[in-house]
Amino acid sequence: MDSGDPEAFEEGDRGNEGNTEQDKHLKNQLNTEEKGEKENKGDENEKRKERRRSGALWRSGWALSERLAINVSGMRYETQLRTLAQFPNSMLGDPRRRARYFDPLRNELFLDRNRACFDAILYFYQSGGRLRRPANIPLDIFMDELMFYELGEDIVNRFKEDEGFHKEEERPLPSNEIQRKLWMLFEHPESSSGARIIAIISVMVIVLSILIFCLETLPDFKKETQSLAGLIYCLSPTYIIYVSHIFSDPFFMVETLCICWFSFELIMRFSSAPSKIHFFKDVMNIIDFSAILPYFVTLGTELAKDDDSSPTTSLAIIRVIRLVRVFRIFKLSRHSKGLQILGQTLRASMRELGLLIFFLFIGVIIFSSAVYFAEADHHTTDFVSIPHGFWWAVVTMTTVGYGDMYPATVWGKMVGSMCAIAGVLTISLPVPVIVSNFSYFYHRETECEDQTEYNHVQT
Repeated sequence: MDSGDPEAFEEGDRGNEGNTEQDKHLKNQLNTEEKGEKENKGDENEKRKERRRSGALWRSGWALSERLAINVSGMRYETQLRTLAQFPNSMLGDPRRRARYFDPLRNELFLDRNRACFDAILYFYQSGGRLRRPANIPLDIFMDELMFYELGEDIVNRFKEDEGFHKEEERPLPSNEIQRKLWMLFEHPESSSGARIIAIISVMVIVLSILIFCLETLPDFKKETQSLAGLIYCLSPTYIIYVSHIFSDPFFMVETLCICWFSFELIMRFSSAPSKIHFFKDVMNIIDFSAILPYFVTLGTELAKDDDSSPTTSLAIIRVIRLVRVFRIFKLSRHSKGLQILGQTLRASMRELGLLIFFLFIGVIIFSSAVYFAEADHHTTDFVSIPHGFWWAVVTMTTVGYGDMYPATVWGKMVGSMCAIAGVLTISLPVPVIVSNFSYFYHRETECEDQTEYNHVQT
């Protein structure tokens, strides 16, 4: 073909245009592939990040779900770490504190502690905070275990409230220096040697007062004319003067000296008390006030008595009031740890004692009614009514049995036998709880025996 031919030029131009279109198509295809590769790379990066996140979450969940073996005196327990981690401030919940009991050879914690108590401790973690003492574990032993596992003061206080123990009150001290010294001198015998001397004198006066209260009732010390209304006539040329015999009684003189000491002691404690309101609410101060009240009532009655009045009414009143003097024996509880422990035990066992009295009341009603109908056909029976059988039911259920009343028929004796057996069972039920409470308070007082520091609370 000739190169100058115009048709040849047209065909060449068409070929160039076709090549240009192919190049554009290839470029677009390459751009599309590059974008697809970038998108694929982005998706892969997102997937990798997601896998990393899920792996981290899986590893953390696996760590919390990891089991921990705990060997308690040969008994092996297993629990999850997340169960213990609910209470991180406790000994088992804190990895650093429980690490000192870890045995690397056996890959377990070894605790040389009470196994029965640990059942309750482990249940505390599993239940999310419910703490229950096993029925066969004494309270003092369980409290020692709570201290070992370091569950926290709030949980221990809540457990004490559930067990019926009242929160211990802080013993405040007066802010004034002189009042503080007087308060320590009369209220805390273990604080100094002077306070011990005051306590010894107080105990001796209390014992002397109780001794006088008992000795003055002996027949050897009574005179034929002695009575609270007995009078000694002092003759005078113009009139008769009535002088009460009580003021010439040596027992009354000794009683006066004792009352002087009790009054002085009470005034000193009241004047130095950090809170006058709490002072009057204190049971021991009420006992102290009751100890000196009969003396002043008796003294006022003798001084205000008219010459011609009959002493019968005043005699009955004075006898009732003077009976309160016997409660002075409770003043010894201020200086006796044993009496304080006994009082705290009874206070903590009020629920059990209430149930005991309730069951005894039911038993008295049932058995007094039963013995009345069982003895109804006997002519010389002592059970003339159901109320007459109350006394017999009480002394039988308490296994005292005075013998002043007893059934005579066969059915009555069967009722009496069942009454005695029921009484033994009823009384024995709350005894373990009371003994456990006494043991707890006794060990607590023994541990705190040497402590002489007191909390200073501003009032």
